[in-house]
This record gives sequence, C-alpha cells and structure tokens, in this order.
Amino acid sequence: MQTPPVCNYEGSDYQTSFWEKGGRAYEDACEATALKRMLPVSGNRLLELGAGAGRNTPRYTGYQKITLLDYSRTQLEQACAKLGDSPRYRYIAADIYHLPFVDGVFDGATMIRTLHHMKDAPLALAQVERILQPNATFVLEYANKRNIKSILRYWLGKQKWSPFTKEPEEYLELNFDFHPASIRQWMKDLGFTILRTLTVSHFRMGVFKRIIPTKVLAWLDSAAALTGNWWQLSPSVFLLTRADDQGVKAAEGAFFACPACGEPLVDTPPLLKCKRCQHEYPVKDNIYDFRLNPPSEAK
Repeated sequence: MQTPPVCNYEGSDYQTSFWEKGGRAYEDACEATALKRMLPVSGNRLLELGAGAGRNTPRYTGYQKITLLDYSRTQLEQACAKLGDSPRYRYIAADIYHLPFVDGVFDGATMIRTLHHMKDAPLALAQVERILQPNATFVLEYANKRNIKSILRYWLGKQKWSPFTKEPEEYLELNFDFHPASIRQWMKDLGFTILRTLTVSHFRMGVFKRIIPTKVLAWLDSAAALTGNWWQLSPSVFLLTRADDQGVKAAEGAFFACPACGEPLVDTPPLLKCKRCQHEYPVKDNIYDFRLNPPSEAK
C-alpha cells in the first residue's frame, strides 16, 4: 500500500533529551492546562495518537480505557515501562494513515505534537474521523505557521517563506507548520465541529524562560490562551472538536481491523492474522505491531 513517509522516533531518547533535560517545563505545563480545559470529565475509550513515551497519558484521568498509538516501538516500550501493563492501557505500533481499528470504536481521541509530522495531514485526520463514534471528542494540537515570531522574521527579511499563505510549510524534513484557516477548513470538510480554540506557548522564547519562573510563565500563558477563539498568533494551537453525529458506531465486540484491507481481526495474541488478506501482526511484550512497512523504510 502507498503510504506517505512516516516520521520514525525508533531508538530516540526524545522523552529524556527534549522534555526532561531540554528545558521544556514551560511548554509541558501549558499543554497540561490546555488538556485539562478541553478533556471531558469522563469517557470510555480514548485513542492517544502519537503517544510517544506516554508523557500526556496520565492526564487522561476521565477515560476508562486508553490506547496509546505510536509508530516507534521503542517509544511505546518506554511508555509501558512508565505506565505498566494495566488492562487500562493498550500499546499499538502503527502509522496514523492506516489505523488498525474498526470504524467508530472510540469516543475520544487526542493528537498532541503529532500532526506536524504528517505530510498528508487531511489523510491522517480522515483516519481519525473514521474510528470515532458519533459526537466523540477529538482534541487536536497543531504547529501554527502564522505566529508572531514567524511574522516578525518574515517582515524583517530573516525568513523567506510567508506565514500568511495557506499551504503547509515544511521547515525541516517531515516537520510542518500549518495555517489556522487550512486546519479549520480540513476539519469542516471531514465533519468535525470546532467547539473551542486555545492558543498555547505564547512565550516560547529562551529569554522569557530564563528570567520568569515556570509557574508564572505558564499562568500568563493560560490567561492568553483564552483569546484563542478570536485570533491565533502563538506557535501552538489546541482545538476541541466534536465528530459528526452521522458517524458509524462500532459493532459490539469489534475493535481491531486489518490496516491493509479493513477486515475485522480477532484479538489472539501473540499473533493476529487477517482471514481476508493473510497479513500477520505480532504481539510482543504487550505491544501490538500493526506497521505495514518495515521500520527501516520509515524516516
């Protein structure tokens, strides 16, 4: 199957080097506040897309079951070591373009710091819409190309690309910034209703993080975030959305589907086999591997 290139964090120490030792306490605190404001009080099944090492997973306290999905098996191993093998969690190695679930099986989903790796963002978002129940909650974060810093750099001639054009900007390989208007249009076309917008990480500059305590900076950011419904000028934007109420609800008992052909799969660890196309998907150390392409082919 043809798949857009996938950003692969296999073998990466991203959680440690970027979040724990990379001076990102401010960004982490801002995202925690945004999620707290947007997540429903309770829910049944949540899909965390681009879960990585499970940094945000403990924040989804209202959901009974959480499925962590990431392309990198090593990231999921780190998440499993952190969260444990509780039946509340499932660990899935797969790419977002081919989600291994039947239609309408989740009543909630999040995609935080993940869409910016999607070369075909509408295709990825369409997969999310497919696996959501009618009226399900979807919290989406995206990297905003029309932020104050990029606007100033463009006006001063220090940046060639325009922050005002609608197309995604690939500033590094498989790292994209998006225009808010484009995101809104894609969501509308897919049947999502945007209920709330929060702007996040307004003060993502080294000088601010050095001279202002993290708690104070995060508090200031939480106040500025409330303007998100009116304008979006921060580098990160959170959307609270609701899936179309005309969607499909999954049949009782169905959960996994073959990512190659869509056939429902029987959950039979240590190996799931598709009766239609004969694809096989191993389960090892609590991690289901539904990747269609070998990791060595991913970027």
